[in-house]
Amino acid sequence: MRLGIFLLCSSLAGTTLAADVRQIELRRLFEPTPAELRAEQAGRIYIYEDLRDTDVERAMKEQFHRVQSMMFIRVRRTDKQGEVLKDPESGVPMMISEDGC
Repeated sequence: MRLGIFLLCSSLAGTTLAADVRQIELRRLFEPTPAELRAEQAGRIYIYEDLRDTDVERAMKEQFHRVQSMMFIRVRRTDKQGEVLKDPESGVPMMISEDGC
């Protein structure tokens, strides 16, 4: 019983952590601080991971002038409502194909 409660709490904590990281990345992507912009201008590249395809599309429209400082990996595919698509058999979130770059 205790193990089940622990696993449930661990799973919920992991979900919350992932949501928190996503919010930090979205803030950095769309509302960078002056220090973050200076770092980008000095050549720093930030790797954004596990964002949704709609977030990447928005970034390409709104932040294209900063694209040389961005790298997107493990981009999640979404449906028309913005929900992450999952493989019907495994339940694993579907990713945009990566070209190995």
